[in-house]
Amino acid sequence: MHPRLQAFQTRLQRSPLTRIDDPIVSERGIRLWLKRDDLLHPVVSGNKWRKLKYILNDALHRGADTVLSMGGAYSNHLHALAFVGRALGLNTVGYIRGERPLELNPTLLDLIAWGMELRFVSRQDYRQLRGFKTCDSLPGLKPGQYWLAEGGATALALQGVAESAAEIDVAFDTLAVACGTGTTLAGLIGAAPASTQLIGVAALKGGGFLTDDIAALLNRSGGADRAAWRVLTDYHCGGFAKTTPQLLDFIADFQRRHAIELEPVYTGKLLYALYDLIRNGYFPAGHRIVAVHTGGLQGKRSQT
Repeated sequence: MHPRLQAFQTRLQRSPLTRIDDPIVSERGIRLWLKRDDLLHPVVSGNKWRKLKYILNDALHRGADTVLSMGGAYSNHLHALAFVGRALGLNTVGYIRGERPLELNPTLLDLIAWGMELRFVSRQDYRQLRGFKTCDSLPGLKPGQYWLAEGGATALALQGVAESAAEIDVAFDTLAVACGTGTTLAGLIGAAPASTQLIGVAALKGGGFLTDDIAALLNRSGGADRAAWRVLTDYHCGGFAKTTPQLLDFIADFQRRHAIELEPVYTGKLLYALYDLIRNGYFPAGHRIVAVHTGGLQGKRSQT
């Protein structure tokens, strides 16, 4: 690992497992744990660090001085990239979906404070940017510039995500995670024991395409596809970053009872889905579930 990245990693905490005891869970004979990747770092938490780790290691070893990537106005990915980029001495550029707002939100202000250059692009141009998948594929890249696909969706990201699965020190039958690009689920699929099943909960409406995207990412990475897996597409609550009163009530109640902060874009929807599945008998009695808290709590600011 590059020395600069190794030095930053020493600032991270180990991600613990927290047992979740609730009447609805125990009554169905289910055991549920939460993998607390949200506790890895106060800013660069969850799957954002997991995905960036080996990507930035590759960029540094290639001699890159600038990393360019893309995301929305509340992007957890860009938020993490800007912070780590500054810590590693890398310049960062973020292509932001949509027109520049008259008043910048807290996420965008953070990006600027950490030295990221913001480039606002139309939604049409943003869709075109999604077509560039490799580090040298963006047209017009200059020497020393490294392109990173949306959400860090590259084969290198899977290596860091796999480390999260390797840290789970309890036996489990199902491993569950929220899905945006599907990269985190792909990394877990490649690392989980063959006897387990994996569930992804799509955070966006019309998430059926994620199944093909995940399969393609596994194929490009040469990763194993041993375990059974599926993506659930009915718990998006109206679409990406959309909520319902039921979801918000669930999150508030969960936080009150367990003192674990959730956000409504990803992990809130994940646990909302799992509780619904448990309530409706989807899992047999005695089933053991580990859900991954992928962090991204800064994104809650989009709801205020």
